[in-house]
Amino acid sequence: MPGFELVGKEEQEAINEIFTKSNGVVFAHGFDALRDNIFRVRDLEKEVANKVGVAYAQAVSSGSTALKVALKALGVNKGDEVITQSFTFVATVEAILEIGATPVIVDIDKTLNMCPKSFKEAITEKTKVVIPVHMLGVSAQMDEIVSIARENNILILEDTAQGLGGKFAGKALGTIGDIGTYSFDGGKTVICGEGGMVVTNNKNMFVTARAYHDHGHEYSTTKGRGVEDAFCTGFNYRMSELQAAFGLAQFKKLDIILKLQKENQIKLKEAIKDIGFEFREIPDADGDIGDSIVFFLDTKEQAQKFVKKMGEVGLGTKNLPDAIKWHFAKHWQHMFKEYDFYNDGKNHWEKSEEILSRSIALPVMVKMSDEQIKSIAKKLLDIAKEV
Repeated sequence: MPGFELVGKEEQEAINEIFTKSNGVVFAHGFDALRDNIFRVRDLEKEVANKVGVAYAQAVSSGSTALKVALKALGVNKGDEVITQSFTFVATVEAILEIGATPVIVDIDKTLNMCPKSFKEAITEKTKVVIPVHMLGVSAQMDEIVSIARENNILILEDTAQGLGGKFAGKALGTIGDIGTYSFDGGKTVICGEGGMVVTNNKNMFVTARAYHDHGHEYSTTKGRGVEDAFCTGFNYRMSELQAAFGLAQFKKLDIILKLQKENQIKLKEAIKDIGFEFREIPDADGDIGDSIVFFLDTKEQAQKFVKKMGEVGLGTKNLPDAIKWHFAKHWQHMFKEYDFYNDGKNHWEKSEEILSRSIALPVMVKMSDEQIKSIAKKLLDIAKEV
């Protein structure tokens, strides 16, 4: 997720233009004359909607708030159950708790995304929504997940925080279900420090999301913002013009980011193929954005030893295993205790743990040179011979 690699004069100029063209107006609403009628948040929404091919996009303050806003737009209430996967960033489950619903967390498979069988087995009469998460730039098995969800009248929210630009069967990730979310934080494919987006083709869901993220504002076309009515109770999850200006500059680089990242992933994977690693299963190789390369060792102990050796020669990992505590449900005891779910001391995700404990994720960057790729491959080969 290398948007930060390409930050430069374009982003700086975009921020400067807030002052040179819009008199320093950083609020997304009003001040029409002062800002010279330039609305950067609205422009970013149009840019994202056009890029992924949806009718509606709502900018919000973060990828985490995007999840909460999307759940509200789907009509999730207290007492509803929302199914998601055990390998995801903690925000996915936090958003479910924030909306007052009950998280139901299921196993992953060797795609490192939701296991369709585990999803199906977890459905109850209280299940309202399923949240498949496209981890590390690779699609979940959306054909099976969509089929199961539709058969059971379950709404689909795609958490695409790590998958902007990815596809499944030719369709943009985040647009396959009923509603989708993206993140633009400092480690994502494109960045604006903090920021997120909710996308959908459903007008009613969009209207609810738009109102909820902005204290309930109805966005009247005939009344001023100060006198219009409230559509619903909401909160402040708005994006600022500063974030949007940065994001617009970054978004112009998305295609080249995806192109170079994918090319480097292919080169690196080719360079290490003879080591004999078992690689992650990819449901749609053409839709993989090239964010990383995940491989499995035979045992947890072997993986730990391998990673230790990687660190000794200056090689890092991507979430697996360096940030696993924030990405695997087993470690979220603070939530289980506070909200009293999965608070029985049992290991509910043995299948997931078995897979994740043997997993290593190599980060793929845009600015990798061929020499760097060769060096990484040689170091991995040397470690593999030793381990």
